[in-house]
Amino acid sequence: MLEKIESILREHRGDDSLNVTEATSFSDLGMDSLEMVELLMAMEDEFSVTLEPNPSMKTVGDLMKSIEDQQ
Repeated sequence: MLEKIESILREHRGDDSLNVTEATSFSDLGMDSLEMVELLMAMEDEFSVTLEPNPSMKTVGDLMKSIEDQQ
């Protein structure tokens, strides 16, 4: 799952050299709230889940847990 998320983030950010771990925070990636909503929409399409913007979702690991909880 981490590889898929990393791939989507690379495409979303336009940075093929992006290195993402579970501890990577969205603020470290420089993402604002609009970009976060767009990212969540892409994740919903990829993983067939429903994700709501949530201030407690701060890292890639948090995102992965939200997706796993719905699968």
